[in-house]
Amino acid sequence: MRKHIEGFIQQLEDAFSIGEKSAFSIPDKKLNNVLILGVGGSGIGGTVVAKTALLGAGIPVMTCNDYHIPEYVDENTLVIACSYSGNTEETLTALKKCQNKGTEIAAVTSGGELKRICEEHNYNHIIIPGGNPPRTCLGYSLTEQFFILIKYKILPEAAVEELKSAIQLLKENESSIIEEAKTLADNLFGKLPVIYSTDKFEPVSIRFRQQLNENSKELCWHQKFPEMNHNEIVGWASGNSNLSVVMFRNHDDYYRTQERMEFMKKVILDKGSTVTEIHSKGNSFIEKALYLIYLTDWASLFIAEKKEIDPVEIRVIDALKDHLATIK
Repeated sequence: MRKHIEGFIQQLEDAFSIGEKSAFSIPDKKLNNVLILGVGGSGIGGTVVAKTALLGAGIPVMTCNDYHIPEYVDENTLVIACSYSGNTEETLTALKKCQNKGTEIAAVTSGGELKRICEEHNYNHIIIPGGNPPRTCLGYSLTEQFFILIKYKILPEAAVEELKSAIQLLKENESSIIEEAKTLADNLFGKLPVIYSTDKFEPVSIRFRQQLNENSKELCWHQKFPEMNHNEIVGWASGNSNLSVVMFRNHDDYYRTQERMEFMKKVILDKGSTVTEIHSKGNSFIEKALYLIYLTDWASLFIAEKKEIDPVEIRVIDALKDHLATIK
């Protein structure tokens, strides 16, 4: 796992090159919305891209992490199917339903059934290198989905420059990111992590939660501001010293939300728990998001190493897949 995280910046650069070289045939029809299919390690890229697109696209961009698709999907929907292996059953099932509705389809995959379907139906698709755990290939899936949205003119060309800037930001701050990740891991080790962010940065929280689940073999949860101030804040009345909170902060968070976070920090500390604030760097959303993701990916690895466990191992997921294979 260490080599995968160490290679994240290079992966982004490789993915950028693949995206630039990919050739698409774009239909002459109006697209009213976008649906991104994907689950788990193949789905998190779409979660980040969807939030990015909502900030810069002129049409709705949603994600689907299930077998079922929304009723609004029709021939004027762009569907982006992302399955690293190409054989993710939820994604393939949802894709079949999209095909039946005559949607415009594009895909990101390393091969498998999804690649076969794309070649059979002449769907636009981007092939990425295979053979790795899906969660280690976020740089590929995220970047190629960016390029798909740009090629369909759903995101502006400026998004390419923001992605370039994000890669440069990680290069310039790599050493300090790793050091901060070590501190975060120390603060979370032996505790139950609780992850808080603004609504805008919930994709970062989701990624960190998933990395703690898979790499660190930890249960945890995440919530977002201001929503949690209307419910979860009351749950802190009982207090729990075994909890350790991570707050993702950004210099341009809405001022009233920042006041909410400051108030919440005092509540948590008064109840005997700890709070670690992680401040992003960068200007655009994708710069800040990738900065925080890279930092927390490292933290999940450091916790696994402190626990002396294998961060790659996912036997329980494999067991579930074996069980589902017995069901027709």
